[in-house]
Amino acid sequence: MDPAAFSPDAVALTDAPTGVTTTRHELLEEARDVARLLLKQGVVAEQRILICSLDTRAFLAWFWGAMWVGAIPVPVSTMLTAKDYRFLLEDSRAVALIYSHAFEQVMETASTDQPYLKWSRIDDDVPDLVAEIDLGSPFLAVDDDIAFWLYTSGTTGFPKGAMHRHVDLGFCTDVYAKAVLGMDSDDVIYSVAKLFFAYGLGNAGYFPAGTGAQSVLNPGRPIPEEISEHVLTYRPTVFFGVPTSFGQLLSSQIPDDTFESVRIAVSAGEPLPPDIQQRFRERFGVEILDGLGTTELAHIAISNRPGFSVPGTSGTVVEGYEVSLRDESGLEVQDGEPGKLYIKGESVMVGYWNRTERTRQALEGAFLATGDTYVHNLDGTYTCLGRSDDMLKVGGIWVSPTEVESCILELAEISQVAVVGAKDREGLVKPKAYLVLETPLDETDVEALVKEHVKERLAPFKYPRWIEVVEELPQTATGKIKRYLLRS
Repeated sequence: MDPAAFSPDAVALTDAPTGVTTTRHELLEEARDVARLLLKQGVVAEQRILICSLDTRAFLAWFWGAMWVGAIPVPVSTMLTAKDYRFLLEDSRAVALIYSHAFEQVMETASTDQPYLKWSRIDDDVPDLVAEIDLGSPFLAVDDDIAFWLYTSGTTGFPKGAMHRHVDLGFCTDVYAKAVLGMDSDDVIYSVAKLFFAYGLGNAGYFPAGTGAQSVLNPGRPIPEEISEHVLTYRPTVFFGVPTSFGQLLSSQIPDDTFESVRIAVSAGEPLPPDIQQRFRERFGVEILDGLGTTELAHIAISNRPGFSVPGTSGTVVEGYEVSLRDESGLEVQDGEPGKLYIKGESVMVGYWNRTERTRQALEGAFLATGDTYVHNLDGTYTCLGRSDDMLKVGGIWVSPTEVESCILELAEISQVAVVGAKDREGLVKPKAYLVLETPLDETDVEALVKEHVKERLAPFKYPRWIEVVEELPQTATGKIKRYLLRS
């Protein structure tokens, strides 16, 4: 509301494929229209509205419109199956289902015989109810009221609904978007990460709302050539990506001046390999700030800083958060020693919906157990060694899959890699690498190339004993590798 009141005619959103713009005032009015429709449908505070929408102004109109009446928007991935959506509808007990035209068929299947669902609607089908419904002021929420849910992407299996408060939106905007990135009304934002998950929702959703920045929304798939066209056309100043997308951009033939307008690029979702960071800067002239955030934190809590990015690290703790690295006994580890990562801060989720046991495992007092293993370096930065359950113990010594993957990605012939543990004939765990090739190669040649490369650069026990070339790696909607599928 504040940006719309301050500068109603300023552009809030641009649709990347068409160039159609939406002003701040227009977006506010669309959110009000949604709020009127929700009131007409009898929606009351704290009821859930499941949103499966592409990155368009309709997504944000429903997100903010639901909050206007005190309802809880629940954005979900647009890349799931009817079975997945049935689970999410039942688990969330959503009374309404909102979706883009593209998902009409799958949603008709998913919404059949739902016990809690009362109605569903195409996201851009919002009638004019100004004369019929007296909207009034927004719901008088307090800081601790639940504002929105985000389902975890499921790297560990079943998704869980992480519940976030109203205060989390402003906190993340203040400590990260403003304090770290220096985002303001002069910025234009382009996010490869979609609005339906935590990283993208901040990037192109509530960060611009809280800073007055403009968002360029791409409802389509993140294809390098289309991203390049959008960036060259709309000239964003802040570019948000994930390691996979940065790798794909480097592998493409897009112009080297594509990112000329970008002052800061940001990566999150999983650790950014140093080689990708270095090659991106050399080719495109842009520094990538790698950071660590989770769905349970809403956004990034550890980040590199502009002008001081340290490759191979997640950077330093964002002001407002506190970090603790602990051993198996829960004791603090020394600098340079690996430990399980715990984070404390205002944006830590309230808990998982209807998952008491998982909530108790994830929250220890005010700290969130992220499930990551990190090490605190002497220069104050933090380096990710992988998920705590991804760490491998080879010959009694811990091995970080992330370290091995970064080493393999130094090879120009390799596009993507995932390293997991596999058992040899004696039942002992050893590293196994799944590869996606950049260029066609004989599998025998690939195996020799990778093994020799890793042996030359890392401790001998860290090299992958087995190499398997695949067409693609199984990934979540957020681009994280589903390692549990590879392990199985």
